[in-house]
Amino acid sequence: MNILFVCSRNKWRSRTAETIYKNQGTHNFKSAGTENSARIRVNLEHINWADIIFVMEKKHKQRIQKKFDLNLRDYNFVILDIEDNYQYMDEGLIQILKDSVDPYL
Repeated sequence: MNILFVCSRNKWRSRTAETIYKNQGTHNFKSAGTENSARIRVNLEHINWADIIFVMEKKHKQRIQKKFDLNLRDYNFVILDIEDNYQYMDEGLIQILKDSVDPYL
């Protein structure tokens, strides 16, 4: 299964998620951001690659839909509701991600 994590700038939340899951071995993981200043900007190739798209906030799903003019029924989005209050690899963020994402894996 291909899993994409998305936040705004791909510096803290989505990047942390990719880092903690990428060596798991059972699935493929990538991360990207919705902003022009993102470390890795989300593109249509990412969206089409992913079986599940975990977005940190509802606004990320909305930005993706608007940018790529998507019919969202064709994609599997999960809104994690994780606000931008964490640094990269913050222990609290890691725990929230594991509690939120693990049931889908």
